[in-house]
Amino acid sequence: MVTVSLHEKNGKYHAVINYKDDTGKRKQKWQSTHLPVKGNKKLAMQKAEQMRKEFEQELELKNTDNKNNEVIKGILFVDYMRNWLKIIKPTMELNTYGSYEQMVNYRINNYFTTNKIRLKELQPINIQDFYTYLLNDGLSSNTVIHYHAIIHKALDYAFKMNIIVSNPADKVQRPKVEQFIGSFYNENELNTLFKKSKGDPLELIIFLTAFYGLRRSEIAGLKWNAINFENNSITIKHTIVQVSIKGERQVLAKDRTKNKTSYRTLPLVPEVAEILKRFKQIQKNNKNLCKNDYNAKYEEYICVDSLGNIIKPDFITKHFKRLLKNNNLRIIRFHDLRHSCASLLLSRGIQLKEIQEWLGHSNFNTTANIYAHLDTNVKQKSANVLSNILKSQKNISNCEELDIEIG
Repeated sequence: MVTVSLHEKNGKYHAVINYKDDTGKRKQKWQSTHLPVKGNKKLAMQKAEQMRKEFEQELELKNTDNKNNEVIKGILFVDYMRNWLKIIKPTMELNTYGSYEQMVNYRINNYFTTNKIRLKELQPINIQDFYTYLLNDGLSSNTVIHYHAIIHKALDYAFKMNIIVSNPADKVQRPKVEQFIGSFYNENELNTLFKKSKGDPLELIIFLTAFYGLRRSEIAGLKWNAINFENNSITIKHTIVQVSIKGERQVLAKDRTKNKTSYRTLPLVPEVAEILKRFKQIQKNNKNLCKNDYNAKYEEYICVDSLGNIIKPDFITKHFKRLLKNNNLRIIRFHDLRHSCASLLLSRGIQLKEIQEWLGHSNFNTTANIYAHLDTNVKQKSANVLSNILKSQKNISNCEELDIEIG
């Protein structure tokens, strides 16, 4: 039996995994969670439990005899990928597993089933050809990099378990990361969008997303208990995502955000408070009007339709595009409302560090990489400095010419 406990070392939590080796001798394995002790005990315990599960799976596979390993080596690469998914499923977030499953069961399955390449025969060129196939099929370089990550991870697992002698994905040239340049609406376009979305199912969602720069999962998961009308604050702490499991779309609600810094409390300005109160009254009226037909299951959520059903992330994306098209507005993604928020803040002189905190990015580099090219204020300051230097040099030059003429 494999157990785990938390221990403090050098100001950080470490997971101490207790297990028995092949001879029955009890041993320990220390592994850092990289989390500071202060305020992170619950999160550290969750991470330690995940480490325990992963280590337990490694032990189980190590205990598999060579004969079974030979059987695994003889299977098709695509079948190995499906088996690997089953192994890692207990250690993954459901939404992450859903994206992995979709990649394996769709494009990886289609390509490698046709080519019928076995795990033990897999060569770097086979993987490289697959990436070329994906790029030719219209996928972006960044998406292909995601495929590389899952394939490399799966083969690395096989290598660590002595199923293969090396990881062929190590020798593959993955595509270069494409610099992301988000599209966004300017102030006039946003005001037009607000007018055109009046009375639309996405009216409140569009307004709050553009104002606070929320992610789709954050706006869909916004609850009334996140709004404090007395202290004038709004807290982003609950999310809703949709995942594909075995071909079916499922709604997954989580009492936590994408990362630790995504959990944030922001000011509730009077204009936003007024709109929220109006929609709260609308929900109350809808509930009274629909009576038993109203879905009370989601009454704690802010973004629901007239029958109380939660507005799902997929609907937000599809309906938003339809709304823009029907009103002859420039087509952008729903997520670009988040970029629009950032660009407006930058244009008003708000620093990137403050924008990072407003948007809930995990680190400053993320904010800088996405929005630094929009920071015209800093560029203008640099231009002004250089302009003043050149003016000074020109004045000096004019004075020198004047001295020469006088002399």
